[in-house]
Amino acid sequence: MPPPLTPRLQLIRASLVLVLVLTVTLLAQLVLISSFQQSAAQGRAFDRYRAELANGTAPIGPTDQEGRQLAIGTPVAYLEIPSIDVAQVVGEGTTSTALFDGPGHRRDTPLPGQIGSSVVYGRRAAFGGPFERIGELAEGDLIRVTTGQGVFEFRVIGVRAEGMPAPAPPEAGEGRLMLVTAAGRAFLPDGVLRVDAELDGDAVVGPARLFAASALPTSERVMTGDASTLWVLAFWLQALIALSLAAVWAWHRWGRAQAWVTLLPPLVLVGLSASGEVARLLPNLL
Repeated sequence: MPPPLTPRLQLIRASLVLVLVLTVTLLAQLVLISSFQQSAAQGRAFDRYRAELANGTAPIGPTDQEGRQLAIGTPVAYLEIPSIDVAQVVGEGTTSTALFDGPGHRRDTPLPGQIGSSVVYGRRAAFGGPFERIGELAEGDLIRVTTGQGVFEFRVIGVRAEGMPAPAPPEAGEGRLMLVTAAGRAFLPDGVLRVDAELDGDAVVGPARLFAASALPTSERVMTGDASTLWVLAFWLQALIALSLAAVWAWHRWGRAQAWVTLLPPLVLVGLSASGEVARLLPNLL
């Protein structure tokens, strides 16, 4: 039997195991698993929103029919961009967590089709990357949005990166739509990309918003993360540390094969849970 490991070597090896597991599971979460997660969430949201449209109960403002503020993630629109094969349910809110499930409507702006400028955020790469190709849109391309107030068609008037001039504000009574995502390479953003589109037709009146732009929570602004569940991340990291120490001990006492057979499954499961919480802290447009 090999001599026992010193506490220092145990700590070093456990740290290496923790870093390895967290790195691999985070990559798997962002590149592969998140796409399936977003696809399943979109399926549920589509079924829910289609039923609400059919029943005439789809929200048309920041509150539901009982006057209660909409929960983050509540479906509020169905977005279609035929030229780049986008068909997504848009949820209320733009936190990193909300954008796990698809594009999000910025809560300090009107819904698409209403008077004013509506803003919708979407991810560039992770969680299905629904806005991965919006940079390919050209002037005149169609964007169709279905809400509880009808079907609205927008025409793209421009695509702009950070630093490029914004179009003139819409005139009184007009409607506009802005799509926002990360610019640059996938998972390596170097700025923000915006697509501006004008409503082709008459805008409708919508309820007043509950948030002014200055009062919008920081977690719902461009390229911010969601730290509301840090305590959950701390819990999973503690579990991962304990499993990493157990893996080092088992490797030394039982042997390599026995240690991995016994502890690899819980390491992967806990690592994925921790990685999911880490993903919430990453920029919401990633």
